[in-house]
Formats: sequence, structure tokens, C-alpha cells
Amino acid sequence: MTTKSILLIDDEPNIAEVIAVCLESFKGWKVQKANSGKAGLSLLETLKPDAILLDVMMPTMDGITVYQNLQKNPLTQNIPVIFLTAKVQVSDRERFAQLGVVGTIAKPFEPLKISDQIAEMLGW
Repeated sequence: MTTKSILLIDDEPNIAEVIAVCLESFKGWKVQKANSGKAGLSLLETLKPDAILLDVMMPTMDGITVYQNLQKNPLTQNIPVIFLTAKVQVSDRERFAQLGVVGTIAKPFEPLKISDQIAEMLGW
């Protein structure tokens, strides 16, 4: 069995660290972090993660713009994406689903459950 890898793109370092520790500790997944959409897209020039966790609300380039860029690139368009967001209205979730993301995890999230949520969304 190969180790799953996830690219986590989130501008909040404390949240990113909590998520990374949870995913690495509970599931043994390898987590790479990027602190902005631009940094995440840059990392994807050399990385081929099994999935991407993407914060929706970030300065400069939001998660939706990052996602749209991923979809335009044949090398990244098939990587499953899960949004992380404080936008939890039903209309927001429906809009995200229409974009084609695998799922949405609401912030604040439950650290002890986030790895199971991700595994379920990705079928891992």
C-alpha cells in the first residue's frame, strides 16, 4: 500500500498545522503545505498529490480561483479537491458541489474527525 499524499493550501498557519498533524498522525498520510493559492499552484508544478485540501477564503487568490486554475491544467484537473471553508450555507455548499469539488469541510472542524471525513469523501 502506498502512502497517500495531500497538498493543503491554507493561509492560516495554525489551522494548517493542526490539519497536517491530524492527517499524518491518524492516517499516516504525507501532507505538503502551501500558505497561499499562488504557492499551492507553484508546488503543483513539481508535486502530484493524491488530493488537495483547499481553503476557500484566502487573500490575493481565493480557493475558487485556485480551483478554476487547477481545472484548466491537464496535469491537475483530475486531482480530487476538498474545500475548507467557514461558508457553510446550503447555497454555498451547492455552489461548491456544482464546481465539481469532491466535498466541503466546514471551519471550524473537529480535529479528531477530519481525517475520517476526508477518507470518506475520497473513498480511501
